[in-house]
This record gives sequence, structure tokens and C-alpha cells, in this order.
Amino acid sequence: MPNVISDGVSIHYEVRGQGTPVLLLAGLAGIGASWGPQIDLFAAHHRVIVPDHRGTGASEHTAQGMTIAQHARDMARVIDAAACGPVHVVGSSTGGAIAQRLAIKHRELLRSATIISSIARADAYYRRQFEMRRRMLTDSGLRASTEANALFLFSARFMREQPERVQAWVDAASAGPFEPEIAFARIDMIVGHDAWDDLPSITTPTLVLVGERDACAPTHFSAELAQRIPGAEFIVLDGGHFIFLEQPELLHDTVAAFIARHTSDGR
Repeated sequence: MPNVISDGVSIHYEVRGQGTPVLLLAGLAGIGASWGPQIDLFAAHHRVIVPDHRGTGASEHTAQGMTIAQHARDMARVIDAAACGPVHVVGSSTGGAIAQRLAIKHRELLRSATIISSIARADAYYRRQFEMRRRMLTDSGLRASTEANALFLFSARFMREQPERVQAWVDAASAGPFEPEIAFARIDMIVGHDAWDDLPSITTPTLVLVGERDACAPTHFSAELAQRIPGAEFIVLDGGHFIFLEQPELLHDTVAAFIARHTSDGR
């Protein structure tokens, strides 16, 4: 269970499997294990690096340096520490924002970038959504806020067909301690993300992927990303914001096929 120090903060990461390296970057929760079944799916044929963002999981719990740019620097150091050379980065939501900054500022460390359920910059809808999420945390606490968040992180169809899996996510996501300073800094971080002007400079092969029923970061955000990044591929799959949990095999197979096309040995 290795750690690397990045600008004075300890960043935890785990490595699974063998083969072409794939870096999985989690969403707003920041905890690598939140990728769930994707870790084993990718580890079957790849060397998978799964970090916890600063302030989360087994990384140092601090609100220091809570910006997308700092997270990209943290992940660049994880790549160096894991001694795995250029990686295929796969980022969901907040992790997709970090992947954008890696492709902009640390392109030499990337073979490809897959950006899932993410944004180039916030709009009025996105800012209102996260203001309400902040208010829910303040007024009602972690458990009630997590119950409410499930309504737009999962698609309505998945919630109808797999209610026990949604409840299992709610139970797990609300089980840990609530650290308001860190939680609110992370909300400010993603709402403040703005890579719009820099996206055309990306030269890394990029796949932009989104769930058709994503209510958290609706499809127009991903369409904008694909339009701004030269040569980006754009795919819409059936699912919600947590498409990696709703459609694990489909998501994995779609991303793995893209990775294979940008790996010299085809793996």
C-alpha cells in the first residue's frame, strides 16, 4: 500500500494486475475503491493504479491544495512513483476534470485519456446543483444528503431495477466520517474547474464518454468536451452519472477497446 508525498501531502495509491498501465481517477468522493467492479475488470489485463485523492480515503486528510490543478500534480507524482511510464488515464466526473489537466499540463505522462461524465466548466445548472448539495450537507447531514444525491447520480431505470444496489451505495457512501472543511473544499474545487480555453491544446488521444441519462453532468457537457478537444471520440451509453457501476462490463469493454487502439502491443 504505497504512498507518495506531493507538495507536503501524502497521497495513497494501490497497484493491481500486470500489463499496460491504467490510472483510474475517482469522482468527487475521491476514494479509489469507489470504482467498484472496474478495478478487477481492468486488472485482468492491465496494471491498474488506483489512488485516493488528497483529503480522502487513505491519503492525508487535509483541505490544503484542493484544486484540480493540484490534483493533476499529485497524480503526475503517483505515475512517477509507480514507475509505470506513460499511462492510459481513465477519470470519472471530478476524475475526468483531473484527467483534462493531466492532458494539458503533463501530456508526456499519458498514452491516452478517457473522460467520463465530466465537464469543461460549470454552468448555472451545475452551480445550482452543487449549491443545493452543499446546503443539504449543512442542513441535513451526510446520510440524508447521500440519499438525495442517489436520485441524480443513478438513472431512474437503474434505481427501479436495482434498488438494493443503490441502497448499498448509499450505505457505503454515508458510513464514513463527515469532514465539512474537506467536503466543501472539494465542492468548490469541481465547481471552480475551468479548462475551456486550454482544451484545444490537448494532443493526447481522448475518448469522451457519458451516460444518456446523466442528470448530474448531462450529455451536453461531454459533447462540449469532445468538440473542444482535437480528434476526441465521443460515445453516449445507456446509463446515468454512475455508468461505471450501472453498466460495468459495457463501460469497461468500451474503454478497453479504446485503450487497445492506442497501445503499441494491442493490450
